[in-house]
Amino acid sequence: MWVSAEFKIYLIKEFQRLKDEENSVRNFGWNIQRILSKVNYRIHTDAIKEALIPPTITREQSIVVYANEADLLNMAIFGQTAATWRQKNADKSGNIRDEATLEQLVVLTNLESINALLIRQGLPQSQRLQKLNETAIQQMRSVLSNPTVKKLDC
Repeated sequence: MWVSAEFKIYLIKEFQRLKDEENSVRNFGWNIQRILSKVNYRIHTDAIKEALIPPTITREQSIVVYANEADLLNMAIFGQTAATWRQKNADKSGNIRDEATLEQLVVLTNLESINALLIRQGLPQSQRLQKLNETAIQQMRSVLSNPTVKKLDC
């Protein structure tokens, strides 16, 4: 490196590129699961729209219903609402789900589908929260002990 400053710069840039690539591969499983969670959220929001939002309410009122249901899932899996998380993590730019582990995202994806089913069955929110929390605990135990999920996390 002492012979060529150009070579030194090339070496530093190449090292940084390789580190960036390594981080990208490490986050692959998390990224896939986050995308699946976002796609699956549509199943959840459709159930909310069909079963919980009367046609007579305003758009602003319907936004509150969607937020309450999202926080129901947040409480079941993370034990806190999005607003509480934001207060505790003001220094972070993302949201509670962006900071979730791969295992939490796997369970969250499942909870979205389960909650959609429970909504369509007409269960009140308090009962759904209890069932979703019990399910989250059971599934987290299973997922955390699953070696296949650990492979995705690299």
